[in-house]
Amino acid sequence: MANNIRIDQLATEIMKGLTDYSDLATEDMKKAVKKAGTAVRKEIETTAPKDTGVYAKSWSVKNTRETANALEVTVYSKNRYQLAHLLEFGHAKRGGGRVAAKPHIAPAEESGVRLLEQEIERSLS
Repeated sequence: MANNIRIDQLATEIMKGLTDYSDLATEDMKKAVKKAGTAVRKEIETTAPKDTGVYAKSWSVKNTRETANALEVTVYSKNRYQLAHLLEFGHAKRGGGRVAAKPHIAPAEESGVRLLEQEIERSLS
């Protein structure tokens, strides 16, 4: 059923509709960002090098910044952050030679970006 409005109220009604859509889209975006952050953490945990398993279990997700229209999350290693770049890119040994790189963060980031794009497209369509 159509609502009858006067011509001088048209701009107000259009803005109300756009604001409602913006609020729904913002909620969906925030959910997608949280889901992508969690997926990246889980992928890093599964693909991280495992000697004792402590490094793999140290990964976490936190909300870095949240406003009414935006959400930023950070995936980080809580207590083994010193090892992250050494394992990801390799490093020199003390007596000479190198330790091979074991990339596990960059592939997880790429798949997280793809997941975020898919979730945003799905929620907005």
